[in-house]
Amino acid sequence: MTTRAVKQAIPGLAGAQVTYSGRQDGPPDLDELWRDFNRKLSGVFTGNKGEGAGGKGGGFTPDSKGAGIGAGLIAGLIALVWLGSGFFIVQEGQQAVVMSFGRFSHTVDAGFQWRGPYPFQSHEIVNLTQLRSIDVGSSSVLQATALRDSSMLTRDENIVDIRFTVQYRLADARDYLFENRSSDEAVQQASESAVREIVGNSTMDSVLYEQRDAIAAQLVKSIQAQLNKLKAGVTVVNVNVQSVQAPEQVQAAFDDAFKAGADRERLKNEGQAYANDVIPKAQGTAARLREEAAGYAARVVAQAEGDAERFKSVLTEYKKAPGVTRDRLYTDTMAQIYSNVTKVMVDSRQGSNLLYLPLDKIMQMSGTNGGVAPAPAAATAPEAATAPNPVVTTPDARSRDGLRARDAR
Repeated sequence: MTTRAVKQAIPGLAGAQVTYSGRQDGPPDLDELWRDFNRKLSGVFTGNKGEGAGGKGGGFTPDSKGAGIGAGLIAGLIALVWLGSGFFIVQEGQQAVVMSFGRFSHTVDAGFQWRGPYPFQSHEIVNLTQLRSIDVGSSSVLQATALRDSSMLTRDENIVDIRFTVQYRLADARDYLFENRSSDEAVQQASESAVREIVGNSTMDSVLYEQRDAIAAQLVKSIQAQLNKLKAGVTVVNVNVQSVQAPEQVQAAFDDAFKAGADRERLKNEGQAYANDVIPKAQGTAARLREEAAGYAARVVAQAEGDAERFKSVLTEYKKAPGVTRDRLYTDTMAQIYSNVTKVMVDSRQGSNLLYLPLDKIMQMSGTNGGVAPAPAAATAPEAATAPNPVVTTPDARSRDGLRARDAR
């Protein structure tokens, strides 16, 4: 520093002469600067201006009243800073716990807060919305058992390796800080205790396959119940089961057994699907046949009853006029018979010739010639000359079949 810089920094040195090695532009004397600074500082608190180094008397007389005022200002400034150290800010989603001499006093929520300054009061801010997680179970092998610390014994005396993650949030800041030495360790221990209890009361097959999804829900309830007893101030949000498997020594055998079980279930489902397809069809066919049989039986019975009633009515008419009824029945029967044949053979009683009328050919030719039908041709059968008169069998008009055929017409 130059002499000009020192004089600008301390105005009281403006009239002082500083010499160094016989020159007036050399560096100042540090002891002289320090003495001058003390004089100026004393003058501020005492209200008197100190004299320079070359002044008369070579010193100053301190004022006790001014010194007291200066000390009071300094003490007030220190007290203000000390009281201001009690202000703090709590962010949204956080909660602050205020302690008096290390003992719980009260809790405050988000905002600009104040507490008593140290050492009377202190505070600790806890985040209530943060999602925390711990992992239960690891791949480290214990030397005593040669198994992993995640291996557990089931009810049927089998070993299962289970690993999961517990996710939780803080519910009560006071319980979290004061009721337990470490609530995070309490969550770890409660999780291990709960999973060993659940696995110990279950069989190996249920843990591996049947109740694998239900274990997570059971763990949430069991861990939360234990933490509530400990007043850990923690709320369990979720449990994610990462892996549930048998020990490595028998893992291949369990995989084969699982595949066999899966194949069995697949075949059972295929068989059930086939049965669901075939059985309804068979049942439908059987029902249809039963309905058809019932319909046929009803139809036959109804037809028989109708024939009986018709026979009774015909019998009544026959008793009234036998000849007319017999002729009517014969005429109706012959009309029905001839309506269903295409060839007619007529036996002449006066000779031995047999008349043959091909009605189908006659009708075909009549359709071809525009409706002009040739005269019926008489065909003589050589066998008819030597054979006796043929007997033409005429159905009995009073038979049941004749009546049915006539009704059908």
